[in-house]
Amino acid sequence: MSNGLHNNEFSWVGSQSHYIDEIDVRQIQNVTIGRFGGNSTAGQYKNEDACLVWTNDKEDWEFVVLLDAHHSAESAELVISTVNKLKDVIQNNLKLPIKQAFEQTAETLLTTFESSDFKESCKKVQGETAVLCVVRKDKFLWWLSIGDCLLYLFHPELLALNETQQNQRSFYEWIGQVNTFDLPVPCYSVGTKELRKGKNHILLTTDGLVECPNTNLRDPYEVGKPFETLSNKQGVLALLEEIKEKNVRDSTTILSWFINADTDSTRPSNG
Repeated sequence: MSNGLHNNEFSWVGSQSHYIDEIDVRQIQNVTIGRFGGNSTAGQYKNEDACLVWTNDKEDWEFVVLLDAHHSAESAELVISTVNKLKDVIQNNLKLPIKQAFEQTAETLLTTFESSDFKESCKKVQGETAVLCVVRKDKFLWWLSIGDCLLYLFHPELLALNETQQNQRSFYEWIGQVNTFDLPVPCYSVGTKELRKGKNHILLTTDGLVECPNTNLRDPYEVGKPFETLSNKQGVLALLEEIKEKNVRDSTTILSWFINADTDSTRPSNG
């Protein structure tokens, strides 16, 4: 696994490079990746976040995974390496028409996570991780959420109706030594969302951002606010600078990108 695979692929685990006391913001095609390992003055000494980004401009999709592990980064390393091995299968899935692309991607991931081989590997790692997988293809968003990473979708029409966060932060769900897929019924959520016509802002974050003391970042509007006046890269940087300044301990990883949807979106009937 390398920090940058190609200019449209990226894979990283916090145990490789921890970014404690350091902000790193970089671009993989249209996706901005922001990382801050937390402040050593607040007691931070390791980074157990991880992320993976694949983009394909020609086929009009992004596939991203965001992880927030605890106790060690081993569970995040296991999930990242497992998803990387599925790259050809997932990227072939994403060539399909949208409905099948989402269904096949869900099946690929869930079948893998539910497999006895993967579950055996999970038993050997120290700690466990939250996992958020998101695909954007054409004007639709799909996600698989295990645990408490956050997915936001910002658009003026949605903001007017107080809709921002797309997934429910779900506690006591993980992959790893303690594993939701070991339960008689695995616990996770899957969702799909139509993007609205115009400029859509998709943002994923680990919970270090919203748990930061002395900020208003638990309010989704505050998370989206910097991007109203700043570029994508500058907006991510502004969020990370704020939590660094407020002496956050927990590490934060942000994935952010904008999509312009040029076709009309669903509206209510007049009846």
